[in-house]
Amino acid sequence: MAISPCKSATDGRSRELVRHGTAQFPVACYRHDGGSANTVPWHWHDELEAILIKAGSVSVSVEGESRELRAGEGCFISAGVLHRIWREGEGEALLRSMVFHPRLVGGSVESVFWQGYLQPLLSSGENRWVWLGEGVPWQREALEALDSAWRACREEPQGFEFLAREGLSRLVFLLSAHRPAKGRGLSEKALRDGERIKAMLRHVEEHFDEELTVERIARSAAVSESECLRCFRSVLETTPIQYVKQFRIQRAAELLESTDERIADIGARCGFQEMSYFARAFRALKGRTPSQYRAERRASDAGGGTLGG
Repeated sequence: MAISPCKSATDGRSRELVRHGTAQFPVACYRHDGGSANTVPWHWHDELEAILIKAGSVSVSVEGESRELRAGEGCFISAGVLHRIWREGEGEALLRSMVFHPRLVGGSVESVFWQGYLQPLLSSGENRWVWLGEGVPWQREALEALDSAWRACREEPQGFEFLAREGLSRLVFLLSAHRPAKGRGLSEKALRDGERIKAMLRHVEEHFDEELTVERIARSAAVSESECLRCFRSVLETTPIQYVKQFRIQRAAELLESTDERIADIGARCGFQEMSYFARAFRALKGRTPSQYRAERRASDAGGGTLGG
C-alpha cells in the first residue's frame, strides 16, 4: 500500500479530515522527514496512532506534555487526543507512523478482543498516550511490532494485511497488558480544559483570517481571558496569539505548496496584512522564506521527496 507523507487537514475543531485507510482495511502508514519545514500541527482523530523514530530526533506534544523522541523511541496516542509533531533545527530525522481504527484489531464490540483488550485501553485515562523506549523490554517489543506492521504495508508481500494486523494486535496487547493501575487519570478539570481548548481552536480555525484577540478567543469558549491563557499554556504549551500565528503560517504553507497564488495574496488570505511581517513570521517558524519554502517543497515532490522508508 502507498506510504504517505505526514500532512494534516482539519475541520473547525482541529479534528483531522484525512481518511486513514479504507473501510475494508482501516489503517494508513505515514512517513515524516521531521524537518523544521515539515510540521504536523495540533490535531486529533478518532483512530489510534503509533509512532516510531527511525533516525535523528523529533519532538512530539500530546495535550500538556512534550517529549523529544530519538531513534528507537516512539509513542502511542489514543483516539480523540490533541497532538502535534515538529522539529527544531536541521538534520535528518525519519519517522514512521501508523494510524488505524480500533476495529482493525478489535473486531466487533461483542468480541473478546474488543471487550478484553481494546475497551480497557480506550477507557483508561492513563493510556491516552504512552511514551515507548528501547530500555523497557515490553516497550521495545511493542516498537518492534509496530515496525513489522509498517514494513508489511510498505513491502506488500502476499497476505500483508494479516501481517500488519498481527503487528498492530501485538502492539495493542502489550499496551493493554501493561497499562498502569494508577497514573495519568483524567480529572474533571482536565476534561473541561480539553473541551474548552477544542472550542477555542474551532473559533481560530473558522476566523483565522480576521483580527483575533485573546478576549475574542476567550469569549468563544465562555471563559475569562486569564482562563483562556491558562488553558492554552496547560494543554498546548503556548499562548493564544502564538497559536494563531502558527496556525496562519501552517495554512499559508499549505497554500504555497498546493496553489500558484501570489505569495502576497496568500499572506493576506491568512491574516497577514503586511508582506514584510508575513515573510519574517514565516521564516521564524519554517526556517526559510515563503518563496524558498514553495520552491523546496515542489522540488521535493517532483523528485519523490527525501522521506526515508
